[in-house]
Amino acid sequence: MSASSSPVAAPDPAGEGGRSPRRRRVSMADVARLAGVSAQTVSRVSTGHPGVVGSTREQVLDAMRTLGYRPNSAARALKYGEFRTIGVILFTLSTTGNSRTLEAIATHAADEGYVITLIPVAAPTQDGVHGAFTRLGELAVDGVIVIMEVHLLDSATLVLPPDVPVVVVDSDAGDRYSVVDTHQADGARQAVHHLLDLGHRTVWHLAGPAESYAGERRALAWRAALEEAGRPVPELRRGDWSADAGYRVGLDLADEPGCTALFVANDQMALGVLRAMYAKGRVVPRDVSVVGFDDIAEAGAFIPPLTTVHQDFAEVGRRCVEAVLRQVRTGSAPAGTTLVPTRLVIRDSTAPPRPASTRVDLGTNVAR
Repeated sequence: MSASSSPVAAPDPAGEGGRSPRRRRVSMADVARLAGVSAQTVSRVSTGHPGVVGSTREQVLDAMRTLGYRPNSAARALKYGEFRTIGVILFTLSTTGNSRTLEAIATHAADEGYVITLIPVAAPTQDGVHGAFTRLGELAVDGVIVIMEVHLLDSATLVLPPDVPVVVVDSDAGDRYSVVDTHQADGARQAVHHLLDLGHRTVWHLAGPAESYAGERRALAWRAALEEAGRPVPELRRGDWSADAGYRVGLDLADEPGCTALFVANDQMALGVLRAMYAKGRVVPRDVSVVGFDDIAEAGAFIPPLTTVHQDFAEVGRRCVEAVLRQVRTGSAPAGTTLVPTRLVIRDSTAPPRPASTRVDLGTNVAR
């Protein structure tokens, strides 16, 4: 019996007397005979190898369907020493960054002939992460990508099981693990400098949650950019990434006469801010300029179209898969952080401030 085979019904002479017939396994050789190709060609088609002519691939797939053949991944793993599966651990799919990154990881894993196994973790704790690794070990994966996003609740530092090919996304663990992340700080600096270059005296900031790695890096870069430019630093406001949070904070900021420029840590909150400014009668960008972060697909359809920092999630996913497969194939796991560049996309939500004679100073609401 072939190691790479799957069961199909076949008559069994011993199955007479009312007993159900045994099921024998259809082998790769069976598929090859029916399709008129070599067993090696069947193997290439079953593993998604790109080097098979389209018409030949269809012949093989037709033969597989006719015989009910399914590749035996466990047997293939025993033969070749790999499961062709990447595990992905993450805490939530509700954020734009996580869902887009996961989509990119799945796409690039498929390009490499791999599938992904997703393990959501209910709470961001060290025990939760270790439990996810245990489940992935039982499911048999070749490597693991951990999408961190937030600080662990029960540990100051991330500790992962040794001897596992692993890549961490969105974390400060680059001194211990291989980390891939968007260049959050540079994106925030681009947003701040754009607004200052337009002539705004300073830039207010609606940050993400304090426990978020991305939110923290964007907020720190915002503050550093203002301090380096010798500008006053307004009081930091925080939200939870949602449009509702942007709306609530936006209503408050609309009453701040000195708020003429606002950098928002993501596009969803920026959408809420735009709605709040409209509700309060403040015109964007005439009265206040707004910059977001992410460049979601709908950003250009906001009213007005949103100036925002573009994150290349597809490249983040590609580099994650590339890094974890490099570890799988070489056994080497170098620590360090790979940063994927960002770029500012300028649309209609930013403009120079109104003349100083028509505006009120920031006054005591700004911490110098």
